[in-house]
Amino acid sequence: MPPAFDLFLRFGTALAIGFLIGLQREFAHSSAQGESITAGERTTSLLSLGGAVSAMLSDLYNSPVILIGFLAITGIFTAIGYFSDSWKRERIGITSEIAILISVMIGALCYKGELTLAVALGIATTVILSLKVHTDRFVRALTREELFAALQLAVISAIVLPVLPNQGMGDPPFDVLNPFNAWLMVVFISGINFLGYVFARVVGQQGIELSGFVGGLVSSTAVTLGFTERSKREPGLARSFAFAIIIAWTVMFARVLVEVRVLNRELFGIVWLPVTLSGVAGLVYVAFLYLRRHSSGQGNLKLTNPLDLRSAIRFGLLFVVILLVSRTAQLYFGETGILISSLISGLADVDAITLSVSELSRNGGLDLKIASQAILFAAAANTIAKGGMVLLGGDRQLRRVVFPGLAAMLAVILTSAFLI
Repeated sequence: MPPAFDLFLRFGTALAIGFLIGLQREFAHSSAQGESITAGERTTSLLSLGGAVSAMLSDLYNSPVILIGFLAITGIFTAIGYFSDSWKRERIGITSEIAILISVMIGALCYKGELTLAVALGIATTVILSLKVHTDRFVRALTREELFAALQLAVISAIVLPVLPNQGMGDPPFDVLNPFNAWLMVVFISGINFLGYVFARVVGQQGIELSGFVGGLVSSTAVTLGFTERSKREPGLARSFAFAIIIAWTVMFARVLVEVRVLNRELFGIVWLPVTLSGVAGLVYVAFLYLRRHSSGQGNLKLTNPLDLRSAIRFGLLFVVILLVSRTAQLYFGETGILISSLISGLADVDAITLSVSELSRNGGLDLKIASQAILFAAAANTIAKGGMVLLGGDRQLRRVVFPGLAAMLAVILTSAFLI
């Protein structure tokens, strides 16, 4: 038996959670004219308290029958009330009845000392009950195409991805052919496309641009691949796609700074200025695009299929080819050609070379100047590779908008690299 103070705390928490759930039910039914309430704040408070008391009695008599019996009796009376009410008013929903049973079980959790879990479940239950209007509106607005796209994304990320082997396929250079990482790029591209679609549905064209920032935190390459492919299908949104791509590239520079700062503070003191200036160049161009877009007005937002899995797989394969070519060339140059190796590695991934070079220079195996130049060359190569994806695979309008930003960032980062 817990101490008296703990008992008061547990029973008090059960009462409070039951009252909260009942208060929401009372408020919801008071807003709906002509509807009788199944259980208000007093009823759910008592039921939650009853769950706690029955759990205590089950402990005292070392038998779960008391708790199970109380829950069963509550369920029986709730079912009788439901059928009686539905017979009179032809009501189908059982939301309030489920909330009653949850209140009892949460009360039992409170007695068992799982207060954090009980409070979280109580709040989650109340929030779900309060979202009826919003969820109904969301479901009515959802199209079959959107639902199918969401299911596709769930399948490729939660079913296919976990079963793929997370290891290289052989000796170098084929050690970079990792099925898990390759499919992860497909998931990134698909996810960022879907994220951009959802944001666009919620807040308009600005949602696409917001997804560029969020996606840039994960993979600016995936953002570039995804929106470049979409620009062919949705040329009217090319300017928004360009905006999102430039934002993602800018976020990449911030990500590089964070990685270097964590691993090697001394190296950070050398690279922070040129990397920051490169990011600033991207920000200036983003600001220019923003002001120009608002001065010229926005076109109509026309959205198509949010998830084109075939295109995502195609661009994922392109990423794998670039990775394989980069690894092959790196083997020929070795550590003696660290700058050339960083250029080649940066074509596929800037994070890997940034982390490895930072670690090498921290342990004294690499000169700080060479390390800083290697990071800048890798960032430049990565930007060139992504720019090439846009210029070769994007819509004409996308190419026209992205090119000035690409040129500005490359000019700053290459100049800085040679001046170090």
